Amino acid sequence: MANTSPLQPGDEIELEITNIAHGGVSVARHDGRVVFVADAIPGERVRARVTEARKKSFARAVTLEVLEASPDRRPHVWPEAALERDPEERAGGAEFGHIALERQRALKAQVLAESLQRFAGVERDVTVEAAPGDDEANGLGWRSRVRLHVDPETGAVGPYAARSRTIVPVESLPLAVEGVNMIAPLDEPMHHLVSIDLIAPSADDPRMLITAEEDVARAGENDAVRELVGDREFLVRAGGFWQVHREAPEVLFTAVRDAVIALDEAGRVDAGAANLDLFGGAGLLAAAMAEAVGPALKVTTVEADPGATDDAAENLSELVGALAVTARVDRYLADLLAAPAAVRDRFRRSTVVLDPPRSGAGGAVSQQLGELAPANIIYVACDPVALARDTATLLGLGYELGPVRAFDLFPHTHHLEALAVFTRV
Repeated sequence: MANTSPLQPGDEIELEITNIAHGGVSVARHDGRVVFVADAIPGERVRARVTEARKKSFARAVTLEVLEASPDRRPHVWPEAALERDPEERAGGAEFGHIALERQRALKAQVLAESLQRFAGVERDVTVEAAPGDDEANGLGWRSRVRLHVDPETGAVGPYAARSRTIVPVESLPLAVEGVNMIAPLDEPMHHLVSIDLIAPSADDPRMLITAEEDVARAGENDAVRELVGDREFLVRAGGFWQVHREAPEVLFTAVRDAVIALDEAGRVDAGAANLDLFGGAGLLAAAMAEAVGPALKVTTVEADPGATDDAAENLSELVGALAVTARVDRYLADLLAAPAAVRDRFRRSTVVLDPPRSGAGGAVSQQLGELAPANIIYVACDPVALARDTATLLGLGYELGPVRAFDLFPHTHHLEALAVFTRV
């Protein structure tokens, strides 16, 4: 019979790592209880310290020592996050930095496939595609935006420790692009500040956005910066949303464009319909839709942030049929569903692209989309579980899941980006 004595924070235990879980942690069992373990790799045996044991069914732990290493274990790409440091002093943001890139992608593909199967009942093998240049750079030098925090007592600057709010001073930012590293004040005390955002736009000078103790807004966050996607220029607020990986805007632009082209070749796209770009940001994916079907495209991009909507209006100004609307997506869709039937019917021929936040579109928005019944939905997701849950909703509303692609746009972390195409049956 298994020992059912509860684990306590601080306990040190040996564990056989058997699987990967969503969130960048591995899975083990101890006396019948699931233990989620940080800084390990499936197939390893480790000595770990329990950090949380609030429920009898599972606990959380962090690796202290690797007793039997995976062949995919590598020296951590960020010394300040390495196993040799005390877990409370390991920098966060590179939780897969001890794993070979190829294995990282395999683990991410596994999480996505298992999420689709568990939450949506869909069996789908997915390959996580590398972004251009990442293999050659060992997955380093890709972050064009980094947030650092300031210790209120010492003024020291650094990221948070993994899974905590402890600020860890660091000497390097290996995941960041050169422009970010050039301006990072890693060895300077920055008293009276709360945080520092470092951004390096692809077609503009790097800059810092500073939040002082007494401020709500970040200084410089509304400045316009220029980003290049292929030969297309986008204006974006410095503090607004833009993809973090230096290659991500072009990767996703191309993926959405190609998905629309494939739907168009199948006779499913109507350029003159009431096409939508939801959670549209600065208009990147609406522009991809236009490149796929031409300047006659009619598309409304919907975004809750007024600054981003202004940027989208500017970036899509060459498209006569483009409209940028400031609204919460759920409220915008609710208004459409309350409109006369003749208005709603225009959306049955439409293609909808959506790129929601990490929490996903959610059941409410997915339900609204099902009721609106567009011909096609192209869903860009940065969380596999959120995508899987929304997939289950859409499948139940009469949609069929088509191609699914995944992209490794966050090397050395557990995050990935995915694109799923849904068509109304």
